[in-house]
Amino acid sequence: MKAALRNGYTTGSCAAAAAKAAALALVHGTMVRQVTISLPRGGNLTLPVSRVEIGEGSCRAEVIKDAGDDPDVTHGLTIVAEVSLHENGLIIAGGPGVGTVTKPGLAVPLGQAAINPVPRQMIEQEVRQVLGPRKGARVVISVPGGEAVAAQTMNPRLGIVGGISILGTGGIVRPMSEDAYRRSLVPQIDQAVALGYRQLVLTPGRLGVNKAEAMGLPTAAVVETSNFIGTMLEECARRPVEAVLLLGHLGKLVKVAAGIFYTLGRTADARREIITAQAALQGAPHHVIVALMNMNTADEAVDILKSAGLTAVFHRLAAEASRRAARHVQDQLKVGTVMYALSGEIVGYDAAAREIGGQLGWLNGLK
Repeated sequence: MKAALRNGYTTGSCAAAAAKAAALALVHGTMVRQVTISLPRGGNLTLPVSRVEIGEGSCRAEVIKDAGDDPDVTHGLTIVAEVSLHENGLIIAGGPGVGTVTKPGLAVPLGQAAINPVPRQMIEQEVRQVLGPRKGARVVISVPGGEAVAAQTMNPRLGIVGGISILGTGGIVRPMSEDAYRRSLVPQIDQAVALGYRQLVLTPGRLGVNKAEAMGLPTAAVVETSNFIGTMLEECARRPVEAVLLLGHLGKLVKVAAGIFYTLGRTADARREIITAQAALQGAPHHVIVALMNMNTADEAVDILKSAGLTAVFHRLAAEASRRAARHVQDQLKVGTVMYALSGEIVGYDAAAREIGGQLGWLNGLK
């Protein structure tokens, strides 16, 4: 029997705990080794405090981020809070290693530190509990090494510069949470909409982002979906998005042509069967069908179908992917599809892709 995976705690919980520890040192001269904070959805969480320093006019405390068994790039970072008394209420700011928001569409306004609303409320609640109702304070959250780690997150794409975000809606990190990962992708859509885009490009990963850039598509309209193509289509349909261009490697997008909207390989891998079925419908001879069914990779289909004069199969698959994607969201979105091989060659697209691509500035190579 597998051992249960260990939960961790969010950067928001760490920041709130560090702020509370620093406030206790400032107000009461108490240097604690652990603090208990309230969680947004009820219950409490006790976190170890790795360091407390009492300075002149301010106090500083540190909490080490522990993500439990979740593969979180922020695991092991030191979350620092420095608290000083202030006359004008309770001010929460970001220091080195905490990013600054430079693009609209996020939960944090432009120009402010990337400390999300729930963590901000948690910090305020814990510090206010120590200060009492009348005293004010300035709380500065910083993360040594945060800027380097932020390069491994979505922050650069979202226009958050200079560090990580202080995040967490529940305070607890549950290992391998697909739901949390899905939620982390959605702000890309909000940001693109806030920047005025109503036609978006959805692509599974960095390869697609790079391809979109090479095609001259606007970077701000490009949204990474990972394997959650269905979820991201649904989120687009809930917003004032008019059209979506699905852009991706043929191995991912042929799955959409079969109505597969969560494209993780170990749970949905019917690439050979989907390509082979479409080729058979286009009159592929027996030896081609056998070759397709014996492929090791989807890219092998490119040469097989070229040799047989059946490259239109990919255009048919693109059109079917668009049809299935639009149907997935009850035709609330116009959808076009562009498929490419690992070589970078565009092998399939449909009429809707020509239209949406043209609206987004992609005209080269369309026939």
